[in-house]
Amino acid sequence: MTEQEKIAVADADDAITADIAVIGLGYIGLPTAAVLASYGWNVCGVDVSPHVVETVNAGGVHIEERDLDGLVHKAIEDKTLSASLDVPSARYYMIAVPTPLGDNKAPNIAYVESAARAIAPKLLPGACIIVESTSPVGTTERVAEIIAEARPDLRMPAFGDIESGDVAIAYCPERVLPGRIVNELVHNDRVIGGVTPACAESAAKLYRSFVQGDCLITNARVAETVKLVENSFRDVNIAFANELSIIADKIGVDVWDVIKLSNRHPRVNILQPGPGVGGHCIAVDPWFLVAGAPEEARLVRTAREVNDHKAVHTENRIRALLDAAPGGKVALLGLAFKPDIDDFRESPALEIAENLAKDMGDRILVVEPFTEALPPQLEGTDATLTQLSPALREAEIVVILVDHTAFKHLGADDLGGKIVFDTRGMLKK
Repeated sequence: MTEQEKIAVADADDAITADIAVIGLGYIGLPTAAVLASYGWNVCGVDVSPHVVETVNAGGVHIEERDLDGLVHKAIEDKTLSASLDVPSARYYMIAVPTPLGDNKAPNIAYVESAARAIAPKLLPGACIIVESTSPVGTTERVAEIIAEARPDLRMPAFGDIESGDVAIAYCPERVLPGRIVNELVHNDRVIGGVTPACAESAAKLYRSFVQGDCLITNARVAETVKLVENSFRDVNIAFANELSIIADKIGVDVWDVIKLSNRHPRVNILQPGPGVGGHCIAVDPWFLVAGAPEEARLVRTAREVNDHKAVHTENRIRALLDAAPGGKVALLGLAFKPDIDDFRESPALEIAENLAKDMGDRILVVEPFTEALPPQLEGTDATLTQLSPALREAEIVVILVDHTAFKHLGADDLGGKIVFDTRGMLKK
């Protein structure tokens, strides 16, 4: 290293204000930032919401996730975690921003692109950028393009090269289950894909510092595809169960008995149906795979359509029950996309409640223990958010949309005389 290069490295070190900058403090970003801070890294979490930044800096959390509040509080106390509206100079950047669906189910990576543009002015030689947001194939390379456009003074890695360039760029998708995020961030295997092998290795150094599972190295395109394939596989299997439940309705058999007995076959493992599929991952990621090969991804597309239609089928069954009980009220138990969390993203239960409330809101009683107010989708309707006991007293019809633990004690004494529609098979279990 020449004397000039040594001076440049020393200047870069002096300019660094955080070991790691986590861009996006949502359901993945905040737990990731807190876990990294608990392992001794100096972490700055960046978010566009002043409320989120203020809450985190006060040692609080704005999302419901097991063990997260204590972890954040201690990290703030220990001064290993801070939050900011501005991107700092850091050794590592982790992008954990939303990647929603746009028009016609097309992937929207605008937030990832915006994060890359925000990082670019602060980027110093030797830094590593890691995209964690679920993304269509090619997004990591798009991040490299954005950085190259904004920082022509830095040499960017190119896919297929050996060296990483002046900065490293990689992709490492999260593989966690809401309600177990803190635990699984540490214990699950991670797939780390670099734009170049050197980029992958640079990112792997960070993950090996806290991940107790295996860190599996590949290229960025493979890693991006792996994430989409994992959730598409689950979506296809759920679609079979959901379609089976619709068939069972049509032919007049109990789907729960059919699944229970079918699963006694040594090579059959049918999943449990529900009112649809929600959450940001399974309900969204398969469309990213379809977008990459629209003509070829026929099964993946059909599975998505089956699962989206299951919410329509469930809504229609509830409407039929209401039509058969003129003036009667329905208690909708649960709005979240899965049990025991406060996450309503892409929730079929919320979609069903929203559609019903639009034209018969005064007959809709909502019971959701993980919120203190109706979600925005239900604001302005005549639907009522209430507790379980008064809902059961007032409603003639009870629909179990989410099998929250708070509902699992329900039995014949609680539901006697009611019309009950159990979309989760909770009472069977």
